[in-house]
Amino acid sequence: MENDSTFVAPEGVYSVTEEHKISIVHSNSNPPSYPTRLSTIVVRFPAAKQGGGPPGLAQLLGGNRDAKKDSNNLKVVKEKDDGLSLSSSETPEDDLPNGSAQEHIPASPTTPVEPPAATLFSPQVAGRRGRITRPKHNIRTTSSTFITRIQSVEGLSRTLQAKQGDCTFIFYNIVKGFVWIEAGSKAKDPLARITFSAYPTCHDVNNSTASSERLDVIIGFNTGDLVWFDPISSRYCRLNKQGCITSSPCTAVRWVPNSPTLFLVAHADGTIIIYDKERDDGSITPRNHVHPSTDGDAPKPWNPLNEIFVTMPPWHPTAGIGSGKNDKDRAVKNPVSHWRVSNKSVVDFVFASDNKYVAAISDDGCLRVIDALGEQLLDCYASYFGALTCVAWSPDNRFILTGGQDDLITIFSPWEQRVIARCQGHSSFVSAVAFDDLRCDGRTYRFGSWDFSSGALHRPKFQAHHQRVSMSSTISLAFRRDRSALHLPSLGSPADENSPQRYHMAPSRNEIAVVQPVLVKHLEGDLLAAITFVPQALLTSTKNGHIKLWVRPLASKSRNTRTHNRGQSQADVHGILN
Repeated sequence: MENDSTFVAPEGVYSVTEEHKISIVHSNSNPPSYPTRLSTIVVRFPAAKQGGGPPGLAQLLGGNRDAKKDSNNLKVVKEKDDGLSLSSSETPEDDLPNGSAQEHIPASPTTPVEPPAATLFSPQVAGRRGRITRPKHNIRTTSSTFITRIQSVEGLSRTLQAKQGDCTFIFYNIVKGFVWIEAGSKAKDPLARITFSAYPTCHDVNNSTASSERLDVIIGFNTGDLVWFDPISSRYCRLNKQGCITSSPCTAVRWVPNSPTLFLVAHADGTIIIYDKERDDGSITPRNHVHPSTDGDAPKPWNPLNEIFVTMPPWHPTAGIGSGKNDKDRAVKNPVSHWRVSNKSVVDFVFASDNKYVAAISDDGCLRVIDALGEQLLDCYASYFGALTCVAWSPDNRFILTGGQDDLITIFSPWEQRVIARCQGHSSFVSAVAFDDLRCDGRTYRFGSWDFSSGALHRPKFQAHHQRVSMSSTISLAFRRDRSALHLPSLGSPADENSPQRYHMAPSRNEIAVVQPVLVKHLEGDLLAAITFVPQALLTSTKNGHIKLWVRPLASKSRNTRTHNRGQSQADVHGILN
């Protein structure tokens, strides 16, 4: 029997097992309205060591060995003053991506090996190799007026040291607070809660550096400030302090996949700025948004529907820093690069799984697909109506989902450069979309709120739009990732002046397939603001910070269902992929 704490999906019953709601104390009668956002990370804590001496002595001895190992690594990996990366022969195995060792093939002594060209997200700017950096300041003893209060559970360090196995941590913002909790914990109080003088608006956790000893969290604020925070060591560092680079409110922040230092921040002034957590604040003056004249012609104004406007500081990785004698005197600071994307606020952006492309949405109602490495616009798609409000990129890179003020979910195929389908079922603005990369075998797409089959995607529906009861203001599309190797075609380079425009108008309703929902769940209460998936559950949060954890159906039941429906589902997925 369904109720407010359960709903039935094709794979089984989801039920609420945890709820978190912190009382809000407003400092004024009309506080700014910034919705609660969620960030999650799964951290594996080592198992307790058996035998040996007392735990304190074992930790001490282990720490000494680790310190010696780090010291040896620092001797092998010599930091370059000019900021260039080491050659492949100088790179230790510990610095290889994902900790995997690669076979060393010595170069021929008579054939010089040229280093690869620097790109925006290449290892040249991915951090100082051989050194693990942490934030500078202790958040518990800081005298900064930006941080007004910090609360944590008693004995937090002992609590973390006692953990074993996988732990799911959740971070969320509420009014001027930033909260850290653990999913599945019986404790009612959060692990930590920090109160700032400004309003946190967005945040993200770095998956590539997460461990039981450190977490890298970036928090964006309505003042444009950024805080790099490690909750395990209770240390922090402030970037774009007092808006010295830009004072525009932060609307979204994302770590660059597989990068320990680089992250992107979207701002309400229509820009996306690339930062390095280890650099000090600098300054950058964006150029006028016109192209230089050629052959005596008048300068051409910038067209945000056909390109992005990039301002590169002198320390940009492609600017040639490190090649001259005076480069050592030139300080390398933030920002790494500056993108003018739109004349209106950038609402959100996401990376493709290969980190080569970025999908960004803005208040002008456009979805932009950006070549992040080349810093160029590839395509710009218009919404059916109004502004776009949320975006997600499928785990296999094949589809981009957007939700908007048109009450629709739109499925884009960046490889085919077209709209695949629209999903209806909402009666109000869509506030969040998310893909669920289920950890299971098989070659099929799981169906969540919509039937994502080939027949539905390629059959236009010539019918009027019927409003249906919405799953509040947030929907999710459950998606199973195809685990086979997918050889996707390249998006290619953006067109030149003589090629077709990058701007694509929205097709009419009669031209695009309309997908009907197979699951509609109405949730009473406050408006939903965010949804995210974790291995054992999905999380929803309301605008005012009411978080619910919906546990997934039993794995055994899901496995039996997948086996029973495997033949039909495989036929559907091949119709989509081929």
